[in-house]
Amino acid sequence: MKKFLNIQTLIVLVILFLPALAHADPTDPGADPDVPVDGGLSLLLAAGVGYGIKKVKDNYNKEKK
Repeated sequence: MKKFLNIQTLIVLVILFLPALAHADPTDPGADPDVPVDGGLSLLLAAGVGYGIKKVKDNYNKEKK
């Protein structure tokens, strides 16, 4: 009977503290969440746009022939 009460107590404690654990914020509050967009990302974006334009032109010229 005593073991049964310990299991019940454990279950009640888990049910009571589970919402508090679910709402805990795991991130560091002092960390900067913003990601800077620097020149490297801009260059990759420009290269992707240029490559896309080249592929469209190549497909247009291939269909035209």
